[in-house]
Amino acid sequence: MQVFTRVAELGSFTRAADALQIGRPQVTRAIQELELSLGVRLFQRTTRTVRLTSEGEQFYQRTKKILGELADATAMFSSAGSSLRGRLRVDIPTAFSQPGLIESLRGFSTLYPGIELALGVTDRTVDLVAEGVDCALRIGQLPSSSLVASRIGMATMVTCAAPRYLSEHGEPETLEALSAHRGVTFLSGQSQRPLAWQFMDGGREQSYVSRQGITVNESNAYVQCGIAGFGILQAPGITLDRFLADGSLVEVLRAFRPRPRPVSVLYPSRSHLAPQVEAFVSWVRDEFPKLYGHWLEA
Repeated sequence: MQVFTRVAELGSFTRAADALQIGRPQVTRAIQELELSLGVRLFQRTTRTVRLTSEGEQFYQRTKKILGELADATAMFSSAGSSLRGRLRVDIPTAFSQPGLIESLRGFSTLYPGIELALGVTDRTVDLVAEGVDCALRIGQLPSSSLVASRIGMATMVTCAAPRYLSEHGEPETLEALSAHRGVTFLSGQSQRPLAWQFMDGGREQSYVSRQGITVNESNAYVQCGIAGFGILQAPGITLDRFLADGSLVEVLRAFRPRPRPVSVLYPSRSHLAPQVEAFVSWVRDEFPKLYGHWLEA
């Protein structure tokens, strides 16, 4: 049933094999034996696609419920961290891969030694189901999808620059003054479009895209370009905390801070959540405010 549901969700025998970390022939054999035992065809197969038949769709709905109830049953006596078992694949943005969070993740592994943690770090959009990711941390407004988004808090946004840049070019006091400054611009996601800075001016939200400076498509390099003095940048205070604290970056235009952006943990389904995923979601909701309380609003 587990093999069947993964093939149904991913639409591919090969991707299901990769997600389950078994050989493709094992997947094929499992589906053939299941169809033989049931006496029905579960998938329509072509050289390019694998689709559920009407019987397969009915069976999928039942197996999802059965597997969910099985997960609940096996978790009945697994409330203690030491008894939780399984692989947990978590994806975080590159900007979050900093010492504080990594050290905290070590604490999670100490609390749940039976959970094998697999950490993915990327700035691109991740297809949780297709790529076998259990949950992901994301910041900003999320596109509508079938994923469940559990909000952790609201992240304060900060506009800042390196002291060396400000000594050479001066500090902007108004939004109009930005046109005379250089900026570090982040190219967002697969679209590779410049991510606009947002500001609040007299209760109105305004957007601004720097037309001069440098463009970057990776979060850590984006911040490092700001520290190096390439220009002004805007990012969540969560990702800038240590640089603002040690003076590598200085906040500007504080009076025009934009609305905070949501920080969320995403996972594929609200019902029948795997125990290790439930443990991580609970842990991250508790840990993030401890780590970044200064930059995180409720």
